[in-house]
Amino acid sequence: MKLKKVLAVTLAAAMTLSLAACGGAEETAPAAPAVEETPADSTETDTTEPAAEEEAPAADEAAAGVPSYSQVNVGEDYTNLTATIKWLHHKTDRAEDGTIDQMIADFNAVYPNITVEAEAITDYAEDALLRLSTGDWGDIMFIPAVDKSELQNYFMPIDTLENLSNEINFANIWEFGGQSYGVPYMANAQGVLYNKAVFEKAGITTLPKTPDEFIAALQAIKDNTDAIPLYTNYAAGWTMGAWDAYIGVVSNGDATYMNQKFVHTAEPFKDPGDGTGIYNLYKILFDAVEKGLIEDDYTTTDWEGCKGMINRGEIGTMVLGSWAYAQMVEAGDHGEDIGYMPFPMSVGGTQYALAGGDYSYGINVNSSDENKTAAMVFIKWMTEESGWCFNEGGYTVQKGGQNPDMYAAFDGATIMSDEPALAGEETFLNDMNAESELSFNAGGNTKVQSIVEAAATGSQSYDDIMQNWTMVWNAAQEELGIEVNN
Repeated sequence: MKLKKVLAVTLAAAMTLSLAACGGAEETAPAAPAVEETPADSTETDTTEPAAEEEAPAADEAAAGVPSYSQVNVGEDYTNLTATIKWLHHKTDRAEDGTIDQMIADFNAVYPNITVEAEAITDYAEDALLRLSTGDWGDIMFIPAVDKSELQNYFMPIDTLENLSNEINFANIWEFGGQSYGVPYMANAQGVLYNKAVFEKAGITTLPKTPDEFIAALQAIKDNTDAIPLYTNYAAGWTMGAWDAYIGVVSNGDATYMNQKFVHTAEPFKDPGDGTGIYNLYKILFDAVEKGLIEDDYTTTDWEGCKGMINRGEIGTMVLGSWAYAQMVEAGDHGEDIGYMPFPMSVGGTQYALAGGDYSYGINVNSSDENKTAAMVFIKWMTEESGWCFNEGGYTVQKGGQNPDMYAAFDGATIMSDEPALAGEETFLNDMNAESELSFNAGGNTKVQSIVEAAATGSQSYDDIMQNWTMVWNAAQEELGIEVNN
C-alpha cells in the first residue's frame, strides 16, 4: 500500500492505542510496488571546485562524489573520511546486549573518523514510517514497508541492480527502474525451529516433510513429553506474520507465484487436494489448535519467555524465520538442542525452502555527500566484515559467503527465492493487500491470529475462513481491475 495510506493508519493507531513492544522483531521485506518516475542516477557528483588557496580533495574523500556499493573497497578506501552518521534500526536486543556497540567499535578500528550513532526502535515497523515521513531519521535506516515507486523520494540508489547482483545475494529486494536502493543486513531461510531433545524423547526419528507428518509429530510430542508441541506466539502479534512467508515457493515450488501469479489467481485459497498450496499451509495451524497441540492459553504467550522455554525443552516447535535461531540458542544452557528444519510441505516429493533478504539498509537521499559516502562504507563493511549475518544464523547476503551449520537440515531441500513482480505490476500485491486487508507478508498478523481464535473457539470452520478470504480477494481484484486467471 502507498506510504500515505500506511501513515494514515499508523497515525490513527498511535492516537488510540498504547503499542506493545516487540524488541528484536524481524519481518520479511514486503513484496513491492510500481513505477511512476524514473529513479535518480546511482551516483551523485559534487561539481563545486575548491578555492584556489585550498588543496583539492583527496581521492578517498567524498567531495569527488558519492561512490556506489561496488566502487567501495572495504579497508582501503575512505579510511581518512570524517563524518558523523546516524543509523536507525530495529535490533533492540542487539543494542541491549552490546553487539551493536562492538560492531561499531570494530568498524572504527578501520575507519576511526566515521562516528556511527545508532538508535534502536522497538515498534520499528510503524515508527520507522512515521520518522520517514518527517525526515527525522538520520543517514541510514532499515527500509520499512514503502512502495517501490516511492523509494527515490527517500533513499539514494545503492548501485545498479546489475552491479549489486555481482556483489550480494537478494540484490533485487528493493530494486526499482534498474537501481537497487537497499542491501539486506541478513537473509532468512524460512523453516521451523525445533528442539532436538524433545523430538528424540517423543520418538520422532525423521523430520516431517508434509502437513500430515508434522501434525503426527506434534501429537507424538504431546503424548510422550511434557513440552508444548507448537508454540503459537499469538499474544506478540507480529510473530504470527511468519506464516505468510511460506505462501509461494514453500507451498507450491513456484518462484514466480508470490509476486507474479498470486494477485491474478481466482481461487488462491482453494484446496488443491495434494497437501500443498496456501490452503494446506494455514490449515496446519488450524488443525494444531483444534487438536490441542499448542499452549494451554494462547492469549498469554510470552515472546521473550519462549526463547528460554524452547532452549530448556519446554517447547517442541515454533514457526519463525531463521533469524530467530541465534536468539533461541543464546537463551539458555542447551543451545545445542535447537534445530532448524524446512517447513513441512512437499511438492511432488520435493521440499522447497524460501531464502530471501530481511530488513535492508537504505541511505537518506537528503544526506550530505560526505554522510552518504560514510554510510555506503559502513553498509559495505557491515556486509563483508562484521560477521553479523553469520552470527545471527542468517543465510548469507555476501556473494560466496558462508552459511551457518544450522542449515544442514536443508541439504535435501531446493532453495529458491521469489521472483520479482512483472514490469508494470510492481504495485499489484501491495494494492491487493491494502484493498482486501489481508496483508500477506505485509504485517497481516490479525488474519493469522483469527485462525487460532476460530480453531480454539469453534466460531468458524477452516473452510469458512478460506471462503471469506476468497470473497475479499475477488472483490479486491474487481475493484482494482486486476486480470483474473482461473
